[in-house]
Amino acid sequence: MFLIGQYDSPFVRRTAIALKLYGLPFEHRPWSTFGDADRIAPYNPLLRVPVLVLDGGEALIDSAAILDHLDETVGPERAMLARSGALRRQQLHTIALSSGLGDKAVSLIYERVLRKDRLALWVARCETQISGVLAMLEGERAAVSTDYWYGQQIGHADIAVACVLRFTSEAHPHLFDAARYPGLSAHAARCEALPPFQ
Repeated sequence: MFLIGQYDSPFVRRTAIALKLYGLPFEHRPWSTFGDADRIAPYNPLLRVPVLVLDGGEALIDSAAILDHLDETVGPERAMLARSGALRRQQLHTIALSSGLGDKAVSLIYERVLRKDRLALWVARCETQISGVLAMLEGERAAVSTDYWYGQQIGHADIAVACVLRFTSEAHPHLFDAARYPGLSAHAARCEALPPFQ
């Protein structure tokens, strides 16, 4: 199977990290959604990444759908998302906040790169949303005493948060001040030190 997309995308990166943590071999095709649109289109006409193409040729699109398939593949004992109940809903809450933050951070990149005249109202709205999510995640992480968000084992929520924090801090350094978010900074550092994140 092969994974389409560049690792500068937090969504592609979180998928690749999960594949590595699960020990599932894959080929990486670092195609750009702009420069390689013609190569991506046959697999996903939305021209979005990640796309995971399975050995049989089936193309899975959207990181959440891909990770759901990977969890199913490795089985419930190894899955990094609870199968049901309150814990699953809590994990999905953290993942949804992280994914939303990532979407807003990507939107700001597009606003900066693709628009001649940046729309100040849109930029301000995205930055407010990012700050709000960071504050909420910081508060939630501060209430956790375990190594990872939901226990001693890394999960999809941990990976999503770490990938989005790295992307945001690199793409928009003015939006992520490590001193303001010490819990998130420590969480990201713990994750980034793991070999699959390299």
